Amino acid sequence: MLQQASGISVNPACIEAYQSLKLGKRFKYIIYRISDDVHEIIAECRWAVYDLEYTSDDGGKRNKLIFFAWSPDDAKVSNKMLSASSKETLKRALAGISVEVQGTEFGEVAYAVVIEKVTRAR
Repeated sequence: MLQQASGISVNPACIEAYQSLKLGKRFKYIIYRISDDVHEIIAECRWAVYDLEYTSDDGGKRNKLIFFAWSPDDAKVSNKMLSASSKETLKRALAGISVEVQGTEFGEVAYAVVIEKVTRAR
């Protein structure tokens, strides 16, 4: 298991689910969270990976893997710190992420905002 400065590791099931999304197109998205015992990242709820299909400016269909980091303003400071210090461990385990979108409110993760980031990242 991959582990980082926060002491949180990435459960192998997270990587397996990601590979299924990335290569097999079996899933459209995966949501990750820190386990209740605060020892590893598991597939459920704090970060998300979404397989975005969109139409490019030239009319072609494209897919990008988007990493979402959600940390609402009203979350506990300790949870925000743990989330921030563990995020890079998860991202490094998920090769092929095209764009990261961070949000503290819904407007920051809206479709139009995501599309703008994706088209700038080309």
